[in-house]
Amino acid sequence: MVEQNIYILLVEDDSFLANIYKTKFEMEGFSVNVAENGELGLKEAKKKKPDLILLDILLPKMDGFTVLQHLKADSALKDVPVVLLTNLGQKDDVEKGLKLGAADYLIKAHFKPSETVDKVKKVLHS
Repeated sequence: MVEQNIYILLVEDDSFLANIYKTKFEMEGFSVNVAENGELGLKEAKKKKPDLILLDILLPKMDGFTVLQHLKADSALKDVPVVLLTNLGQKDDVEKGLKLGAADYLIKAHFKPSETVDKVKKVLHS
């Protein structure tokens, strides 16, 4: 099933990884915009409300947890599902992310980009 007109904001500072994810999602019909740091990610989300945000935690300028707090505090963006996509796999980090309102928490090393696409589809259709 090809996803039409679903806009995903990917906040990821690793441009190599960001391109892999962007390509994978675009092949599935998603529209993707990449922001390479937390501040830009927040700015982009406010400029054009995404259907879903894929958010790294370790980011320059503003970390993912802070971005998530700002998103959830913004009345226009608080309902946008946020999937944390990170290499931080500590139980504390996972719990913190979910407590702050993330819809899901994916550890990059455990999921191939195609599996990440499947997870995102599940979150969007739940």
